Amino acid sequence: MLLYQPQDGYCYNSDTHFLYNFIIENLKIFKNIQGELLDIGSGSGILGLLVCRDNEKLQLNQCEIQEKFQKLSSLNAKNNKINNNLYTEDFNECSFDKKFDYCVSNPPFYHGNVVKSLNENIKIARYNDSLPLEIFIKKTYDILTTNGKFFFCYDVKQINDIIYMLNKYRFNIEAMQFVYPNINKDATLILVYARKNSKSMTKVLPPLIVFENENFTKQVDEIYKKTSTHSIKVEI
Repeated sequence: MLLYQPQDGYCYNSDTHFLYNFIIENLKIFKNIQGELLDIGSGSGILGLLVCRDNEKLQLNQCEIQEKFQKLSSLNAKNNKINNNLYTEDFNECSFDKKFDYCVSNPPFYHGNVVKSLNENIKIARYNDSLPLEIFIKKTYDILTTNGKFFFCYDVKQINDIIYMLNKYRFNIEAMQFVYPNINKDATLILVYARKNSKSMTKVLPPLIVFENENFTKQVDEIYKKTSTHSIKVEI
């Protein structure tokens, strides 16, 4: 998959590849994947495009507030021959004209109290004061269909808030996975699959270890082979 990226703004990273793989693995239990998918904060469009590439019966919808990334989302969808429906408003303020069967997102999740980049595009894409966790979860609940599925990644240090907010807005965590830089370091990322109005028990998947002896682990190598993405940076 060929993806154009901004020359001077936020570019997708390994988090999105790991989330994509997590989504695909969790969807394997379902026989007929179809319906409306919304990529919240689509950026250059990579996450929704990858999921819809592998599930051709899904209709791709994207929500992106930044004009630069709106152009990239549409450009990358067109170049990869995937039809997209783009919403260009702030996610929380957007009056969506439909309900969605799947919501996926690599949202801005770094805590707002840390030192921020001076690049406005990067600030909006990275820090959760541009989309607070509670607003993110509440709005997603409102726009999902009954039993709709919600996949996202987040800073693992905020796991207490994640679990609290999902429970508050009647999501049940179906599966989660922790991502570790290597076996000697603490987890840095959590991948979450939550389902609206579900009562299933939660499955904690085996950890994803990124590096071993300064090389990608076999598991991570396989994920990158599966995504098969190639980036080109452009001025927008």
